[in-house]
Amino acid sequence: MIKGFCNRAPLRYMKRKRQAGMHAYDYLAPAMPGSAVVFASPHSGRDYPAGFLAASMLDHRTLRSSEDAFVDHFLRSAPQAGAPVLTGRVPRAYVDFNRAATELDPALIAGISMRGLNPRIASGLGVIPRVVAGGRAIYRGKISRAEASERISRYWQPYHDKLTEVMVAQRQLFGRAILLDMHSMPRDAVSMNGQHTTLRPDIVLGDRFGAAAHPEIADSVARIFADAGLRVARNSPFAGAYIAQRYGMPSIGQHAIQIEIDRSLYMDERRVEPSADFAQFQKLMDMIVPRLARIGDEAAPALPLAAE
Repeated sequence: MIKGFCNRAPLRYMKRKRQAGMHAYDYLAPAMPGSAVVFASPHSGRDYPAGFLAASMLDHRTLRSSEDAFVDHFLRSAPQAGAPVLTGRVPRAYVDFNRAATELDPALIAGISMRGLNPRIASGLGVIPRVVAGGRAIYRGKISRAEASERISRYWQPYHDKLTEVMVAQRQLFGRAILLDMHSMPRDAVSMNGQHTTLRPDIVLGDRFGAAAHPEIADSVARIFADAGLRVARNSPFAGAYIAQRYGMPSIGQHAIQIEIDRSLYMDERRVEPSADFAQFQKLMDMIVPRLARIGDEAAPALPLAAE
């Protein structure tokens, strides 16, 4: 496991960067690199700083409603399949790696201009979130701009520095890099989407309507999940956010797909605990992930089991 620094950096820089990003992420490198795919889970972090818990008006379980809880567990077979894994350690409610560092919410952060608000910021879901799932406010008042900047420099920046480094290394080694950015979606998020009134999708792939990944790659990802018996939708209701936009550059051989998994397949959303179906779904993902790691390899074996 490698945490927060680049092995090739000079010693002085390496020490500084390791200190800055010590709790930003976990990185699992494959023993034998053999895949252009990079798996990431930016929202499965669950290291809640004590000061944050004390400052919040919400209890721990409510704060966890914003997590992509347990998604990192589903990536455990990736390193053996030759693919690296990057996971966030701090929770999304504290700092959101899937937002631009400039997406600062003036309703939460003191001294921020009201100009240039996008719908995510206006709804309280900027890089430093103001609310958790259901629009529940995290804080009693505002936080300082200095505190927001500290979270971004200590956690957000090291995570993206590492992800950039890994994507560049993949392109150098394999001629392309394919980021599969793993997330989870509340069951209600799909239920309330009018386009999915009959067959609710289990998986939603977001490639920004083809701008973030080559269609053949997106087709391959969709086919692998479908072969496992999972219903797959594309770009609705999730088309991919900041990470897909930033890292998806098909013109240079760099592709990014946001993958949303229905939480009801494996967890009790209200309690934020594994459900009785967790072990079965884990086994299914243990078969799916190695196939995803071999995207483009025509010798990839067919998936032997379908989901029930």
